[in-house]
Amino acid sequence: MPEEDLVDIKFRLYDGSDIGPFRYSSAATVDVLKQRIVSDWPKGKTVIPKAANELKLISSGKILENNKTVGQCKVPLGDIGGGVLIMHVVVQPSLAKTKAEKKIDDSPKKVICSCSIL
Repeated sequence: MPEEDLVDIKFRLYDGSDIGPFRYSSAATVDVLKQRIVSDWPKGKTVIPKAANELKLISSGKILENNKTVGQCKVPLGDIGGGVLIMHVVVQPSLAKTKAEKKIDDSPKKVICSCSIL
């Protein structure tokens, strides 16, 4: 694999800490990057993704689609070479899980009163 087909990427988390940098092929997909982030997520964080679909990657102000490759996501930087591409990571719990939690919390409470008249 030629050296120019490799891209160094660092992932910036919500608290300003980083994962990486790691070297990826330009043909690697965003989904592969997300899976790597989940597997290398630092211990002790308050927010922890359980699956790759809970992550959003942002590069140059754009949310990256899972089927795009690293090469398609790279912004041409002119003659600047050898740099590390920084992608921001947003953890967003799955919508189904969030709705299920709300349904449990918002469910009407039934009060059963057992009264006897003497």
